[in-house]
Amino acid sequence: MSTTMAKPDEVVRKWYVLDAAGKPLGKTAAIAADLLRGKRKVDYTPHVDCGDFVIILNAEQAVLTGKKLEQKYYRTHSGYPGGLKETQYKKLMAEKPELAMRIAVRGMLQKNSIAKWQLRRLKVFRGAEHKHEAQKPEFWAD
Repeated sequence: MSTTMAKPDEVVRKWYVLDAAGKPLGKTAAIAADLLRGKRKVDYTPHVDCGDFVIILNAEQAVLTGKKLEQKYYRTHSGYPGGLKETQYKKLMAEKPELAMRIAVRGMLQKNSIAKWQLRRLKVFRGAEHKHEAQKPEFWAD
């Protein structure tokens, strides 16, 4: 019996909805990263982009455990001297919770060229409303 290897043109993509309300940011991001990579599919192949679309709702209600709201920082650098920008997660979660969730998911994906395409299939929304009803997404209960 041989191993089945998925081919890019044979991949069937589904849409899933994750609700982040009251759940830890990291656990929601880990489930989203698994779904984006296709790790929960039977025909998962590491070198083929076989993941699904993921919609994350209620990003503003995601929880950071411990003292991470005060102690954790999001850092970016422009590349110029003195170009370091630091944003406390408390401020980031208040102003742009979608960005905080996207950063968490991006950190859990592989560091290669396929991750760019996988991240494009991630849709994050601040509240409970989303605009992808036409795709008939399934609610992921985990």
